[in-house]
Amino acid sequence: MGQTSSPPDALAWGELDQLVTRIVRTRAAMAALQAREAALLAEATDLAMARAEERRAMGRRGQHDLALREVTSELGAAMRLSDRTVQERMSSASTLTESFAATYLTFQKGGIDAAHVSGIIDAGGSIGDAELRAQFERIVLEAARFETPPRLRAIARVVAARIDPDLVEELQRNGFAGRCVRVTDLGDGMARLLADLPATLAHAILDRLTQLGHEILHGDPETDAEAWPLVDETDADHIPDGSATVVTGPRIDASGAAADADAGEPTAIASPLPDLRTLDEVRADVLADLLLCGAPTAHGDGDALASIRAHVQVTLPVLTAAGVDKEPSLLAGVGPIDRETARLLAANAPGWDRVMYDPYSGAPLAVDRYRPSKQLRRFLRVRDERCRFPGCTQRPWRCDLDHTVDAAFGGATTDCNLAHFCRRHHTVKHATAWRVRQLGQGRLEWTSLTGRRYVDRPPAIVQFVPSRAFDAPPGPMAEHVPPF
Repeated sequence: MGQTSSPPDALAWGELDQLVTRIVRTRAAMAALQAREAALLAEATDLAMARAEERRAMGRRGQHDLALREVTSELGAAMRLSDRTVQERMSSASTLTESFAATYLTFQKGGIDAAHVSGIIDAGGSIGDAELRAQFERIVLEAARFETPPRLRAIARVVAARIDPDLVEELQRNGFAGRCVRVTDLGDGMARLLADLPATLAHAILDRLTQLGHEILHGDPETDAEAWPLVDETDADHIPDGSATVVTGPRIDASGAAADADAGEPTAIASPLPDLRTLDEVRADVLADLLLCGAPTAHGDGDALASIRAHVQVTLPVLTAAGVDKEPSLLAGVGPIDRETARLLAANAPGWDRVMYDPYSGAPLAVDRYRPSKQLRRFLRVRDERCRFPGCTQRPWRCDLDHTVDAAFGGATTDCNLAHFCRRHHTVKHATAWRVRQLGQGRLEWTSLTGRRYVDRPPAIVQFVPSRAFDAPPGPMAEHVPPF
């Protein structure tokens, strides 16, 4: 890659720096107020319980939750919320103040916001053992210092699964029973189709739709990120000039009437006509084709498109695969999945990678395969799991593999000089004043226009839960420890 652009003048830097500082302080103040509201809602729960006890002492009969309804109805009217919404917030507030004291304290100080708190409580609220819950809270609060709420939510699910695997397995079984499909009308002739599915299936469906969309728009079914012209999916201007297309269905003349009676026959366009749809639009169209016709019949070569298969990355601990341990299996970027699904995926995979992790830090050390192939790329996909810009969640197979130090300037093609960036943040790295350097063990330090530094850590390290099998202090870890 070429040299990055020069930094803006000092005045622009100073103005941006002051603006960022004010926003950070404002968000901290807002978080403190949200924590105060949570304390008041927890107090309302205590008030409702005291009211219920008072009613029982007076010998009043009636539905057991009348006292709670009295309180939530009053608060709902005052807050302009439904009483059920208020009741849910009161329940979460009680859980926060009673079971997650460290999280509540950090919330009060403005170190995390309400979205972080929600992710922590949702993932760890069912952990009944106080000692295990404290361990969970300690790990996720450390991650919350530098992770966005969506990333933290995924990390918290993994940590909870590793700390209490039996509980998570039970929750997954209960969740599986909630599979459903429903439709919500949106107006303007549109509706939203919603499907609650196991995470592996949902992500596989989206991945295959994305691959089909790229094949239709660009004629490239490859899944390797370097071969794909990744684009901003909200911008239709990305279509390359001169791209040809074949439109299926009836030809429409100037009056809007169908010129061909047979809607199933493809109509070749003599001159190149670009497909102006965005990737999102193509995915929606192909989804309808697949569900209604059984194949993407309205989108060109059905055989070529049918050959495209979905990709998901699942980590299955070897002892779990053997059925002798309960270490959770993980869907990359999402969280734990049930063990049986992971074993089934492993059994049907044409090949699978062996990943070596450091037992003290959780950092991936090396990847090998029964049939060695593109080993470095496989290792980096396991290590990164997503774009390595702070806050981004784009999957690695939708990213560019970038040299931190340009190869043209002596940068080596090794794991300590490579990382995945989505096209958006790849452009930020090379076309703006943002800078990035590698700190070792997969950690990337980004320096912004204002001089602030943000460290992005590999997910495997952030969500690591130490194994009880290793109680001796670790020795210094070599930079490269391939065990084979």
